[in-house]
Amino acid sequence: MTSNISPADELKLKHLWKKARLLWLTEWKTLLFSLIAIVVYAVGVVGFTIPYEFADQGLMGIAVLFKYTIGLNPAYVTLAINCVLLVWGARTLSKRFFIWSVINVFLLSLVLELLQRVQFPMMSDIFLVAVTGGVIKGLGSGLLFREGVSAGGLDVVLAVLRKRYGMEVGRLSFYFNMAILAVSFGIIGLEKVMYGFISCYICGMSMDGVLASFDKRRLVFVITSHTEAVVDFISKKLGRGCTLLASEGGYKRRDGFTIMCLLMPRQTMELKRFLAEKFPGSFMVVTEANEVVGRGFKRWRNI
Repeated sequence: MTSNISPADELKLKHLWKKARLLWLTEWKTLLFSLIAIVVYAVGVVGFTIPYEFADQGLMGIAVLFKYTIGLNPAYVTLAINCVLLVWGARTLSKRFFIWSVINVFLLSLVLELLQRVQFPMMSDIFLVAVTGGVIKGLGSGLLFREGVSAGGLDVVLAVLRKRYGMEVGRLSFYFNMAILAVSFGIIGLEKVMYGFISCYICGMSMDGVLASFDKRRLVFVITSHTEAVVDFISKKLGRGCTLLASEGGYKRRDGFTIMCLLMPRQTMELKRFLAEKFPGSFMVVTEANEVVGRGFKRWRNI
């Protein structure tokens, strides 16, 4: 029995399969982290925001206000508004950002719907609730932003305005969130607005902490007369690359190399021990690198 597929079609299918396999190999971590991040963030909303009628920020701030006033499900409100925003910004957003935004918008709505069926325990210490909710939502948001994707909402609006008009989106985001808190004041009262503000502030701090912890590296400079041995240790034992910078001593005017490398904190300690044991006459400088982009670190496509 012969196949009806022509050689040209078979070649196209193989090419598509190869592209799909490559896409899966490069994006499966994004899917995993997106799912984890959305579940964590949704727990912060459903378990630590809605039951206490706190104000929130961004699109979720609008969704919870609809919940408090007319009882609309935040899962459906966020889905409806996000669909409108994605259609509006489809031509401006990058393909990867748009596709992942669509996926995450539906994931967020589904998780919000499912978690609202779970009975979360109520807490009497409202301040502790606000802080805990902020930490949880910040953790979820940080994990999501780390992958260079979003779950829709204000992120889509800001991305479109920045690309189309070059607007200063940080200030615009601040004004938008302040407007949501102002509207919330007339609905839930000053006290719960203030608790919501505390939660949002903690959320931002938590998100920054998550992003910084993932990107944190040590920028290390080593000056030694045993350059080859140190480079060999960094390459083979630590598994990191390094750069040799031609240098000249200011006192003795001797030519040599300064070794520059980016290491994790644990790897930095291993290098310190190695130099202390083998070459104690070496000179080592360690400083923080807040963000590193390139091969072996954060990927350029996540920017």
